[in-house]
Amino acid sequence: MFTAHADAARTLSVCTPVHTSDLEDRPLEDRLPAWLPLSAVTDAARRLSGQIVRTPLLHAPTLDRDLWLKAEVFQATGAFKERGALNRLLRLTAPERAGGVVAMSAGNHAQGVALHAARLGVKATIVMPETAPRCKVERTAELGAEVVLHGATVGEAKGKALELAAERRLTFLHPYDDPDVIAGQGTVGLEILADRPDVDTVVVPVGGGGLLAGVAAAVKARCPRVRVIGVRLARRGGPTLADGINVHALGKLPQAIVDTLVDRVVEVEEAEIAAAMRALHRSFGVVAEGAGAAGVAAVLGGRLGRTGRTVAVLSGRNVDGDTLARTLAA
Repeated sequence: MFTAHADAARTLSVCTPVHTSDLEDRPLEDRLPAWLPLSAVTDAARRLSGQIVRTPLLHAPTLDRDLWLKAEVFQATGAFKERGALNRLLRLTAPERAGGVVAMSAGNHAQGVALHAARLGVKATIVMPETAPRCKVERTAELGAEVVLHGATVGEAKGKALELAAERRLTFLHPYDDPDVIAGQGTVGLEILADRPDVDTVVVPVGGGGLLAGVAAAVKARCPRVRVIGVRLARRGGPTLADGINVHALGKLPQAIVDTLVDRVVEVEEAEIAAAMRALHRSFGVVAEGAGAAGVAAVLGGRLGRTGRTVAVLSGRNVDGDTLARTLAA
């Protein structure tokens, strides 16, 4: 098992300039918001050390000779969401821990909270929409959380979660609109820089924006020459393979970072996501959920143009077996 360590927090200075025509290669820490200094991300890396998987960076020359995959699919719950969930849980006060927590999620944040809350002895209640993938609902319950199914969307689930927080005096853990969660997700960016200091472009799936904001903050604070590109669904709101990024709008906090530090946000179609899932399975034997494959979909679909050395964040693997079988057989 790969384990997290503090190397990512120590090696930010190894960023290797490759091109500086558009941006002088100087730290951009002064462009980070006051609620997310770079130290919040490096502190999160130290806090998470040894408690999550330190995921590998896989070269993918059969897909593109200059493509590497940041394989968050190897986290214990199969997705990057553990990082932010655990960082937030570790920042709870003693009374908050004793009182318990509540979260809303379509699945991956739910599992991250459930796993680490149980490990830390914190009671967790998770509100999930009735449309959430069955595998994610079942796994969240198996990990020890109380699961409440409510509404057809994550927004409706959020309303119920806030009701429960007030009724039961629980601490609400937002999946992306929270500084500690964003800082935890930012550790993905630190690890990419540590493992591939000559990277030119980092491609990140975006739903609520916590992962994109965290990665952009970590990468741009030290290596502003590196392009950070978000990938979202072209059509949001209906049934999709990419339920994890099927969000209508970025959170308020992520939006502030995305507006300032992210170079571009591109869109991919459902068919491109399905093709990327098939390509990942065929080339690596890797299972990726639709949201997890969105970055690869943008690369393979030619949505990015020339990007040089590119790292695509493979953000999650949690997809129902029936859905996966249909997608791979298409």
